[in-house]
Amino acid sequence: MVLAVPLTLLTLVAAHFRWTAPTITPSDTRDDDASAGIVLSCVVTLAAAETAAAPWLMPSARRSMPWWWILPALLLGLVAGA
Repeated sequence: MVLAVPLTLLTLVAAHFRWTAPTITPSDTRDDDASAGIVLSCVVTLAAAETAAAPWLMPSARRSMPWWWILPALLLGLVAGA
């Protein structure tokens, strides 16, 4: 139960920044600031997803939470990395 709180918060952070990435629209092809914002949003999504999934690698956490708990965070990271 204790791991559910940070996992949920990190998944929400990843979801927010994954949602932010496609909403940023560059004004033209040379809009480097918008492109940097999209890349930063994807990097933050990847970092939050990795941080959410990392505790599951510990054997004690694996016993207390099933693999499908980290599935939303992993899917968000996979989509952001693509």
